[in-house]
Amino acid sequence: MKSYPSLKIVDVFKGVFQRFGVDYPAMRRILQIKLTMDRRRMPTVFNEAGRQNKDNESNQFLKSLWIYAFLGLVLIPFILIRDSYILPMTLVYGVLMFLLMTSMISDFSQVLLDIRDKNILNTKPVNRRTVNAAKMVHVSIYMFILTGTITGIPLLVSLLARGWPFFIVFLGQIILIDLLIVVVTALLYILVLRFFDGEKLKDIINYVQIALSLSIVVGYQLVIRSFEIFNLDFTFAPQWWQVFLPPVWYGALFETLLGGSRDIYLIVFSILAVTVPFLSIYIYIRAIPSFERNLEKLSHQEQGKKKKKGRLGRFLCKTREEEIFYYFARKMMKNERQFKLKVYPVLGLSFVIPFILIFNEVRMSSFEEVAASRYYLSVYFSAMMIPTVILMLRYSENFKGSWVYKALPVTNRSPIVKGTLKAFIVALYVPVFTALSGIFMFIFSVNIFPDLIVVWLVSSLYVLFCFKVLNGELMPFSESFEMAQQETGKVLFLFVPILVLYGIHFWVGGLTFGTPVYGAVLFVANMVLWRRL
Repeated sequence: MKSYPSLKIVDVFKGVFQRFGVDYPAMRRILQIKLTMDRRRMPTVFNEAGRQNKDNESNQFLKSLWIYAFLGLVLIPFILIRDSYILPMTLVYGVLMFLLMTSMISDFSQVLLDIRDKNILNTKPVNRRTVNAAKMVHVSIYMFILTGTITGIPLLVSLLARGWPFFIVFLGQIILIDLLIVVVTALLYILVLRFFDGEKLKDIINYVQIALSLSIVVGYQLVIRSFEIFNLDFTFAPQWWQVFLPPVWYGALFETLLGGSRDIYLIVFSILAVTVPFLSIYIYIRAIPSFERNLEKLSHQEQGKKKKKGRLGRFLCKTREEEIFYYFARKMMKNERQFKLKVYPVLGLSFVIPFILIFNEVRMSSFEEVAASRYYLSVYFSAMMIPTVILMLRYSENFKGSWVYKALPVTNRSPIVKGTLKAFIVALYVPVFTALSGIFMFIFSVNIFPDLIVVWLVSSLYVLFCFKVLNGELMPFSESFEMAQQETGKVLFLFVPILVLYGIHFWVGGLTFGTPVYGAVLFVANMVLWRRL
């Protein structure tokens, strides 16, 4: 069996594990097997999409690491700032925690909640402490590889530019952050497992992952709001609510240890930075027995209740075949957890970003000035979800069942595509767009209603454009999610057209009757192109 460099590093701590009652040889063997199996099911933390052969896996792995190393370069300018410790280092740790959490969320539950090995290990003379140690080390290996890739170059720069004291504190806090992220995420799943079971539990875990992704983005905005800019100088204003922002804790620890600050807030934040990770580990160890018992709930499955179909599909779809695939696509989007995990955070961001832009403008001017402006066109950011969702409509956890398309008595793919796209628009886009429109009409007045109609028509055309570019002749839900990462570049490219359309709308809005005429042209274009789909 293949020997892994990460296991040789774990060997250094052999005595520590044995001191805590862990059967180290057994734990090492379990880890070796798990790492071998992970080569067949590579964790999403490394964004490996290609799995056609061993060489392809290796290239994708190295490519993903280089991407994270490149992202880590963003930290270097902040490390070189010498005027203050708390500002640059809070931003550094905010970015680092954002990258680590968003990368780990999608794969962490698969590793931590994996119960497939219990039937084997429960029949062997391996104690529970050893099994749990193997599980946590398994997760930590991914975390430290990812962290090392992101922070390797910034750590070297900190040593050369800021000296040994800065380097040691920086490295020590990175380790504390890793422990905090791993253990707090585990505790969150323990809490979920305590109160829910079966299929409902799996749904709750999925929504928790989605909520974490969104909260990280919102939390990062709060970190930025902790600093106010006066005459190009950044000043930090300690507030009680910053106790809920871990990046501020670690920035405060720098200010306390190296900057000599004795501010009571900063001292409290520094104490939290050191104690919370270890307190979390203690709580996790105490909760392990309950966690293992509740983990069995994942093996239970419940049959979903059959719901009656509404009349909306019949109204929207012109043919019976189109209506059938409309309801089929809605059910797939509702039941596929991987789809929701990849799509729902984007839906949340498309709803939040317009308000972030407006709030930023309000900070620099008055609310009345913003309400009288054309900032309502930021509703275009609701369309940022469209490329991601359209791409994800290609994939399914049950993609092997796509053979059914060839067995169906359907002469062309038009009803399949139309039904699927209409299902996406109704189920995902309409709720976000409607909520934004209602709030924006309250802020900017109902006079913006014609502009919102134009945005809707633009978005409808944008759906068709994205489908043609991303999916082409492919059938919906016919490929594995493992292939999704290969198309990320196209998704990013497709943000350009919506920005161009935003610019056109902004321009025609300044012309006499520009908005109604533009809307009429878009309406005709929609009628023609949707019929030709």
